[in-house]
Amino acid sequence: MVRPPKPTPPKGELSEMEKDPLSVKLEVDSFDGKIHVEWEPEASVTPMGQLPFFIQFLKTGHRFEPWINDCPLTYKSPNAPQKVDVIGSLMLSILSGHKRYAHIGTIIGDKVNAQLLGMKKIVSDDSARRGLKKIDEDEGVEWMQKHLHLCFDPLLTIPWIMDVDVTVKTIYGHQEGAVNGYNPHKKGRPSHTYHSYMMANLKLILEVEVRPGNQSQSKYSLPGLMELLNRLPKRC
Repeated sequence: MVRPPKPTPPKGELSEMEKDPLSVKLEVDSFDGKIHVEWEPEASVTPMGQLPFFIQFLKTGHRFEPWINDCPLTYKSPNAPQKVDVIGSLMLSILSGHKRYAHIGTIIGDKVNAQLLGMKKIVSDDSARRGLKKIDEDEGVEWMQKHLHLCFDPLLTIPWIMDVDVTVKTIYGHQEGAVNGYNPHKKGRPSHTYHSYMMANLKLILEVEVRPGNQSQSKYSLPGLMELLNRLPKRC
């Protein structure tokens, strides 16, 4: 039996394998000056490979330095670490996907990204933990809310829809507010509930309030929602 030939697909865009890898050096402006980024096609992909571009965004958007300067963290000892080193180490750890303070030790040898952020070093997890303890809770919340609002404030001048979502976070170990409640992932395991307020469709987080695991109902989202709306200007 003679089979008909298979139809030839129409010519379109090149597949991913046929595209030439980017070989042009890209100029990136960092807090340590301008650098050139060049892709190595044969090298392994790393989660921090795009960080120089994010650092340029922070510098161009004037986001990082004001955030560090406004941080209510003060040291009196001349031997204490610099504020930018403490907060910057925590930020780099979070961007690396870390969930515990001890994980900072895995990036403590990173000299490149720390230098691009204008840091002298990445501090130990003990220094980062002690630094956060020195920040007053109310002042710390006000500091973070202020700079978070500056990130999305221009978007609020056009019509938008508020979306509220509750996420259950299972807790292992002993943490403040971790109690038994509705937990579909690990029944009987203590948890926190994250009440998130965001711009619908964009999924841009405006604020997240952490509550005990037995407060997952919508009535516990309402106080934080009203507090957020009352802080926003009328034009938003």
